[in-house]
Amino acid sequence: MKQTVIPNDTILEEVRRAIWEGLDIDPARVLAQSSLVSDLGAESLDFLDINYRLEQTFGVKTARHSVLEHMEEVFGEESAIDADGKLTEGAVKVLQLRFNNSSQLKPGMDMDELPGAVTVQSIADGITSILDTLPENCTNCGKQDWKIEKESRIQCGSCGEPAAFTNGDELIDSWLKQVQESEKIF
Repeated sequence: MKQTVIPNDTILEEVRRAIWEGLDIDPARVLAQSSLVSDLGAESLDFLDINYRLEQTFGVKTARHSVLEHMEEVFGEESAIDADGKLTEGAVKVLQLRFNNSSQLKPGMDMDELPGAVTVQSIADGITSILDTLPENCTNCGKQDWKIEKESRIQCGSCGEPAAFTNGDELIDSWLKQVQESEKIF
């Protein structure tokens, strides 16, 4: 179900906040299309801190593994990354579907270059996809009475139970299986 409790603008703003606070940089530098690595100087540990901040902000569990790692599990070894550590054609197709035709991705690209393609907007899109797994009714009381608590957490207005969402890893696996059936990439 596409949730409508938290507006997309609020999601983007909270992602921006997690990034500028996590990187300790001027908020004005954090634009939707900013690359976390190239434009904002993020390093691998910064991604962990930002994910933790987002989990706390929204009450969700983000993916612990990358789309590429999930591809290797779902489609088989070397389906995403070849023996030389380069992106396969299939990986590029899947990533372009996932990240709205990101043109900077090319087959043969070294996988170490991939973090440079992560933008503020792509992280916001990932959070949105998790929030969109909001069940129609509360899993505790069965009512459909969702409200926002503390500006960015969804809870039941009837019983106060926090909303339960699909975690990021399960969501990626499910999406990849849909891609496998509909796109016939592998």
